[in-house]
Amino acid sequence: MPEQAVPASPETAVGRILIIDDEAEIRESLGYLLEEEGYTVESAGNAAEGLRKYEAGSYDLLLLDLAMPDRSGMEVLREIRLRDRETPVLVITAYGSVPVAVEALKAGANDFFEKPWKNERLLIEIERTISKRRLESENVQLKRALKQRYSFFEIIGQGDRMIRVLDLVSQVARSRSTILITGETGTGKELIAKAIHANSPRAEQLFVPVNSGSLPPDLLESALFGHARGAYTGAVAARKGYFETADRGTIFFDEIGTIGPETQVKLLRAIEEKEFMPLGSSETVRVDVRIIAATNADLKKLVDEGKFREDLYYRLNVINITLPPLRERKEDIPPLVGYFFDKYCRENAKFLDAAGRSVLRFEPDAMQIFMEHNWPGNVRELENVVERAVVLAVSPVVPVTVLPDHLLQAAGLRIRRDESGGLPPDASLYEIVADFERRVILERLEAAGGSQTEAAAGLNVPLSTLNQKIKRLNIETRKRSEASRSERSVPPPQEGPGG
Repeated sequence: MPEQAVPASPETAVGRILIIDDEAEIRESLGYLLEEEGYTVESAGNAAEGLRKYEAGSYDLLLLDLAMPDRSGMEVLREIRLRDRETPVLVITAYGSVPVAVEALKAGANDFFEKPWKNERLLIEIERTISKRRLESENVQLKRALKQRYSFFEIIGQGDRMIRVLDLVSQVARSRSTILITGETGTGKELIAKAIHANSPRAEQLFVPVNSGSLPPDLLESALFGHARGAYTGAVAARKGYFETADRGTIFFDEIGTIGPETQVKLLRAIEEKEFMPLGSSETVRVDVRIIAATNADLKKLVDEGKFREDLYYRLNVINITLPPLRERKEDIPPLVGYFFDKYCRENAKFLDAAGRSVLRFEPDAMQIFMEHNWPGNVRELENVVERAVVLAVSPVVPVTVLPDHLLQAAGLRIRRDESGGLPPDASLYEIVADFERRVILERLEAAGGSQTEAAAGLNVPLSTLNQKIKRLNIETRKRSEASRSERSVPPPQEGPGG
């Protein structure tokens, strides 16, 4: 692996990692492993180079070998910790140097791994360590940021259904009750959970999100409740779980319906008794945690099917908040579009006025498509479409051309006409091409007597492609009449002898 930074776009990179290890094979192996997961990786072959790169760059995590020829990893760790207590450091040690690694933990390392390591567990620990660090950093400003976001919800929640949701959020925020948020994917369940936390007495404490479906059952249990030293191979030090991390704060379970049966039992006890035992430990840990769970599945149906514990369901469903899908609150689409324009114009530093607000707007046909679309991906789908528009926009008025194909195909393209029925003088290139395409298809359909199969063959395109174009271009089709087909297929009668 090259010693220089491996290119990774900001859109795909999930973290920036510096590897400091004198063994080229280790650097190469770790580099390829991490790059496959989307990380941006830099590496250094000795302590001096590692410190130079650390001082010159900004990293989400360091992987540090303890045994290097110029200086020990322990010295490097102590020097880093003199200036920086925040950046996570995972140390790598050879078999037999576990006591040294334990000393490294005392000196400020976040964890350590023995060579050879298990890739899956290493990747999970790296992801968890980076996520925890980001979580802690974000929570420094969480109360202010979330209250601003909650205000954003008040502004865009203009329909009756969202106003009722926000009224309920305001009512339940200051209570200790467990809350179950239900709604389709992309409706904003986690944002509602954060708004509840931000307006609760726990706002100064951590909000800890848990993606319940992202970890296998054994690792999820360890992640939730922590583990004692020696709980499993490689567990050389005790580790807190999400519950203990969220003590006096809020823990948010996203997609709670994916949790396995064994973990459901332990989760139920933690909710009921407010205590649990870490994996491999006989000691009970007591916590004060508020539970907010979310699901896009029908939990009651999962209960009836025996896939989710009924007692846990009722413990979670103390207060239910149901988020409406975007198709049922389309009056919120224009203000949502405005909010996302502001957000992504600021991120891309384009089309902003002096006050830092976006000056972009969609042309009327594009907004009409927005209002007619069913938005199966809900607010998240809308956000993606607006982000794409900001990136592709070259003028303050965003044309239909930038909309994704699936929106255009679902809505049908509207081509503007002047009083004579032709294209207006200011027709866009897209309208000109679409109009030409429409006329060619109509001519071929007419020549084929309305047969789309024959027209598709004549145009040398699949029938499915022609069908999509007919729908998108709002072409009315007609079929040959039965009589017409009969006249073509039945030969005229022959005169018999004698006429």
